[in-house]
Amino acid sequence: MVKFQDSDKCLEAIAKQESGGNKNIGCVMDKGSLSCGQFQIKLPYYKDAGEPGRQPGQPVEDAWKQCANDYSCAATSVKNYFDRYQNKCPDVPPCEAMARLHNGGPNGCNKSATDVYWNGVKDKL
Repeated sequence: MVKFQDSDKCLEAIAKQESGGNKNIGCVMDKGSLSCGQFQIKLPYYKDAGEPGRQPGQPVEDAWKQCANDYSCAATSVKNYFDRYQNKCPDVPPCEAMARLHNGGPNGCNKSATDVYWNGVKDKL
């Protein structure tokens, strides 16, 4: 589980970077697929995060949209994703790793494309 100092502040900064902190952003088309909620979570990311909040028998697409549009559930998705892939970010400070993984996927810590994103998150801390 995510256990680093100021993880809540890190999550807030990621949400601000993704959506400006807009609590009512809903789902928007982004790079050819829907991204939902303050963290702009895509369906494959939600699945990788373990589908938090999904009820038995609930269609995964419905659970994803419901979770992504609820800050607490969406934050759990980001934490779960970080927990799953943080081992791919050795020697990277935890908030930076969380942001880069969120933006760049499982290998986000190794992608220079996530530099600008991380700088944006860092400015919001």
